[in-house]
Amino acid sequence: MPDNNSTPSAAPMRRFGRFELRALLHKSQRSMLWVVFDPSSGQEMFLMMPREKPNSEAAMLHWLKTLDAASRIHHPNLGHVIETGRVDPWPYVAYDRALGETLEERLARSGPPLALDAASWVAQALEGLAFAHEAGHAHRDIQLAHLVIDGANHVRVLGLEVAQEIVPASADFNAASRRAVRESSEEDVVSVGLLLHRLLSGKAVLDEPDLQLVLQRMQPQGHELVRLGWETPYPIPEPLRAIVNRASDRQTRQRYHLARSFWRALDGWRLSAEQDDGGPIALLKDKMQRFGHLPSTSTRLVTTVASSSMESQHGSQLASLALKDMALSLELIRRVNNALRQQGPTSGGTVLNLQRAIAMLGLNGLEDAARALKPWPGPMNDGQAAFMQSLIRRVQRAGQVAQALRPAGYDAEVVYLISLMQNLGRLLVQYHFPDDAQQIRQLQVAPEATEDNPNPRGMTEQSAAYAVLGCDLESLGLAVARYWGLGDELQHMMRRQPQEAPVRHGEGDSEILRLTCSLANELIDALGVPERKRQAAIELATRRYARALGLGLREVYDALGSVQGALGGSPDSAMAPLDDPVIGAAATAAPRSRLRERAEGAAGVAARPGTSASPQGASTGQAGSRDEAPPSGKERP
Repeated sequence: MPDNNSTPSAAPMRRFGRFELRALLHKSQRSMLWVVFDPSSGQEMFLMMPREKPNSEAAMLHWLKTLDAASRIHHPNLGHVIETGRVDPWPYVAYDRALGETLEERLARSGPPLALDAASWVAQALEGLAFAHEAGHAHRDIQLAHLVIDGANHVRVLGLEVAQEIVPASADFNAASRRAVRESSEEDVVSVGLLLHRLLSGKAVLDEPDLQLVLQRMQPQGHELVRLGWETPYPIPEPLRAIVNRASDRQTRQRYHLARSFWRALDGWRLSAEQDDGGPIALLKDKMQRFGHLPSTSTRLVTTVASSSMESQHGSQLASLALKDMALSLELIRRVNNALRQQGPTSGGTVLNLQRAIAMLGLNGLEDAARALKPWPGPMNDGQAAFMQSLIRRVQRAGQVAQALRPAGYDAEVVYLISLMQNLGRLLVQYHFPDDAQQIRQLQVAPEATEDNPNPRGMTEQSAAYAVLGCDLESLGLAVARYWGLGDELQHMMRRQPQEAPVRHGEGDSEILRLTCSLANELIDALGVPERKRQAAIELATRRYARALGLGLREVYDALGSVQGALGGSPDSAMAPLDDPVIGAAATAAPRSRLRERAEGAAGVAARPGTSASPQGASTGQAGSRDEAPPSGKERP
């Protein structure tokens, strides 16, 4: 057989043991793949062998023993081994040629695949690899030719444990292989990412057909940066682009370390793309059936709501009490809108006001909603519950800032709840997928600076969610809103203004409310950046929305300062305190917006006739309407 020094033009041998050599399909730095004919069985086979022969009899026996163990792993996405053996001095493993053609052959025959097809093929390979890795085996030489695909697009991986590590003849083979298997498994995952890059880009990565050589040229081993370009045969959806780029990120900390994690992200995007409610959305709905949407943060509050003493309370008092528990607020909104949906399209718009929801459901409905909540902390452990509490406080503060920023006459409770709904996806992921939420946070942290990358940046929240879940957090929240029967108008207001998009002047109540809540959430995010960047982040957010909402820095700093201590207790560790001295000093110096002064002065004249003076709207259409007597702007839920 040709050894590692042989050239591609060297003529192959006509026979290898009893096998007739038909064609050399692929040759990499570590292995070779042949099509052979077996006269004893009368069928063609794939024959795979290492590029370097074992350097001793002990190494040969170890190779055969490891291959024999790997061949006993059965999975639909792993090629079934027909035979392992040796033709001295070369070991080999044989597979049935009827498994299909290699991906290399498929690309040569039909060209680059569609993004969804490529994702489906690679997801199947990852599922098989994850099973093998969890059984303690690695591949070590993932190539296009080592994935075979049949007419039904069923993919299988060939060559598990063929390319074994070369160790000195005197080494302990078992100990050496155990040490190397974890590193080799992570290398397999990066190689699969490069393979997906190759499928989507339509050309060899770094113009190098051998993915093992690409790995050696990539950072941090080499100096090359691998990112999916924009000139691709077919458009690449942004979530899939984020997944591919994470797999080959320059920072090893940012990459996928487990084939199972890579598979989950890819499969989540694929299922979401194939069907509106697939992937992580379907899994989230299943978890909500078992664990509720969110756990109740106050057992005493739920007990009070369910007690008979509430019969004497006014509806506004009941609503104020329910609003203190985020889970109870969402449960009331879910129940009342689900009831309206069952009544048919003539039942009115979406209800987004707790006082009206309680009036429609009655005290018995309020008690049933309170009793249906899961007690804190649900399935979360102590660390996960601490992050959940931190996130809830952030969302509550964003709601209070939105209330303080709202134009005169808009219902404070509705503004608060819209701000909450803009964070629904984040809350649900932290509760139901806390490990994924932690990954998303970690990916947003900028890596350490290096000479090659002196100003590193972490991923955006959207890209990080794509890379972990296969879809963004906002899409999850919107899917749940549709599941609950919330109307299109509210679903529109749940969408935060994209960071990269300019803010246009809001036309209509729903757009003004959406932009106001988006600004409030951006300001709370700005308070979480390092102190030296905090003021600049606040001013940047204010400039974006100033013209559309008629706001100036004075109004923004007043709004941030007005919610100091509103929740009680010490500020959570995940964000800066609202009584930051930077805010106080800037608020004193900043002038008021003349636009906002004119808007507030004309609020009484501009209010539409016939709108309710109470803070309860019958639907989102009425919820956005202005009250005849403008509130002070200091109302609290």
